[in-house]
Amino acid sequence: MNNIAKVKLGMISVSRDCFVISLSKKRAERVRDEIKKKNIDVYLSDIVVENEKDALKAVEDVKSHGSNALFVFLGNFGPETPETLLAKWFDGPVMYASAAEESQSDLINGRGDAFCGMLNCSYNLGLRKIKAYIPSYPVGDAQDVASMVEEFIPVARGILGLKDLKIITFGPRPQDFFACNAPIKALYDIGVEIEENSELDLLVAYKAHKDDKRIESVVEDMKRELGKSGNTYPDILPRLAQFELTLLDWAEEHKGSRKYVAFADKCWPAFPEAFGFEPCYVNSRLASRGIPVSCEVDIYGALSEYIGACITESPVTLLDINNTVPKDMYESEIKGKYDYSLTDTFMGFHCGNTPFECLSCGAINYQIIQNRLLESGGEPDFTRGTLEGDIKPGDITFFRLHSNADTALQAYVCQGEVLPVKTKSFGGIGVFAIHEMGRFYRNVLIGKRYPHHGAVAFGHVGRALYSLFDYIGVKDISFNRKKGDLYPGENPF
Repeated sequence: MNNIAKVKLGMISVSRDCFVISLSKKRAERVRDEIKKKNIDVYLSDIVVENEKDALKAVEDVKSHGSNALFVFLGNFGPETPETLLAKWFDGPVMYASAAEESQSDLINGRGDAFCGMLNCSYNLGLRKIKAYIPSYPVGDAQDVASMVEEFIPVARGILGLKDLKIITFGPRPQDFFACNAPIKALYDIGVEIEENSELDLLVAYKAHKDDKRIESVVEDMKRELGKSGNTYPDILPRLAQFELTLLDWAEEHKGSRKYVAFADKCWPAFPEAFGFEPCYVNSRLASRGIPVSCEVDIYGALSEYIGACITESPVTLLDINNTVPKDMYESEIKGKYDYSLTDTFMGFHCGNTPFECLSCGAINYQIIQNRLLESGGEPDFTRGTLEGDIKPGDITFFRLHSNADTALQAYVCQGEVLPVKTKSFGGIGVFAIHEMGRFYRNVLIGKRYPHHGAVAFGHVGRALYSLFDYIGVKDISFNRKKGDLYPGENPF
């Protein structure tokens, strides 16, 4: 994926001047060696920070070595002011962690008191209103701390991505579709840029790509991906390839000062008749490269997808929290086989934007709802272009970052799975299971006025997502609470 940041970690060790500086230096070197064993690109500065002048030099040192994320390591108690100014002066995500004591036989000259120092470090960060990533238990030996750093890397990748992201829209949203409309001010609050366009701008750009010499090679790539069974409408591929090139060229020409791009595009009702196809398969192909294209001009859906791609470095998708699992399907396919109640389950669906590799058996199809509306249910032509199939079973994280009506960011994160149950339906669709989903649906999704779109990351990455949302200042982060743990305002009876 070339649309997400590559983390180059800088590491600075600190030492309080009344402690032995060599202790911090020695411990930091051991941590660095353990980090490298995890194939993480890390540079440890030779400057051990004891005062503000050291801090200035150390920040410049790690920057000069290309570091875009910083790990501040308290090898001993640490100097409260200089160590927190490192985060102020470093322009990028910053993590703090500290050293545990090493041996009962060395608790005089070899005692660092970093367990205490982390408290003062956190206190000083708070006084200065400086945000930093602090692990759940930020004290450990070299191997422990290296594992903490490993958890920090995807969070740092997401923060770096947001810092250089532009979301390009082609709209406006479909009529009577308020669910995908949210104030964009909160985007600016977290440093995301936005470019809003008309879908007429996109249509003009698409027509300008007619007879583009690259279309043939894109068609061949589509054929390779789809295989014989998935390439059900070969004649539609040149139109889709032309559109793919249109979006990629637009991204390159319009990213401006930003490094990364995501799209939020209008895809109905006028789109298929005007363009001659449904854009879903193209959207899926871009998502597989780390360039999300959300449906229905869902700006915060595109934002959420992009965050998921940064965290996982793999494709994500955007789905409707769409329909219930029928009771007879639950009784015959789920009950007694999996540890879920009926209300723990639902179907996640979209017309066909889920990447091919995330489907059990994908194929090009037509959008049945739009075909009824625009082609009177007849032989499909311009309503073709969806990518349909059941979503592969396995672990997932369902999540969304959103702006409420008061322009404050809020988010939710739920871990669950896609069950190996045939959906017997259409679109890109799967049977999802999340413990206590029924209560979450009522008390969070409905209770906090979330739209019906949710982003799906393939794997359990809730910990990283929660940490990222916390880092960027989201105050309201919801999750599916366990049975007996009531939501604020939940009816206890």
